[in-house]
Amino acid sequence: MSVPLLGEPLPIELVNTAYAVRGEPHDGLASVELLTAWLAANEHRLPWKLSSDERAAIGDFELNAARELRDAIRDVAQAITAGTAPSAGAIETLNHHARWAPHWQELQWQAEPTAHVRSAAPPLTATLSFIAQAAIDLFVNHHTDLRACQGPGCVLFFLQDRPQRRWCSAACGNRARAARHYARHR
Repeated sequence: MSVPLLGEPLPIELVNTAYAVRGEPHDGLASVELLTAWLAANEHRLPWKLSSDERAAIGDFELNAARELRDAIRDVAQAITAGTAPSAGAIETLNHHARWAPHWQELQWQAEPTAHVRSAAPPLTATLSFIAQAAIDLFVNHHTDLRACQGPGCVLFFLQDRPQRRWCSAACGNRARAARHYARHR
């Protein structure tokens, strides 16, 4: 089973690796292989490309760090969508990951000027730090647009890009409409 990729900002995509199918919870980061697959699926969105050696070196420590970051972002997202304050532990975990690997841009000049993101940290550590910093930016600048999917049994989050949007995907909207129709005609 593959993790849903909805085109949401990277921190939300990471949160959505904890998902449900027909109300049954699934963990898209249940193994190192699944983390590696998620990173590969999102590689075009990451500032650092992991080499095959770096992907092969991902182990339990990195997997646990990714899960810890995901759970902290989820905690904050749930609090925002519920209109409550997130736990101090989730905020500290998010800030901890953001501090792991400061990064900067370097100017390079070939035919035209380009900026390349650099970090002194290992690529996966830098990637998790980048996602944590993106989550902080998302929560500060787009918290009013963050929504929990209203689809039956869905546990995903999304950024509301139009006023009527209530579901993470068309499939969740279809399930919700079918459930309403079934309830009316039962």
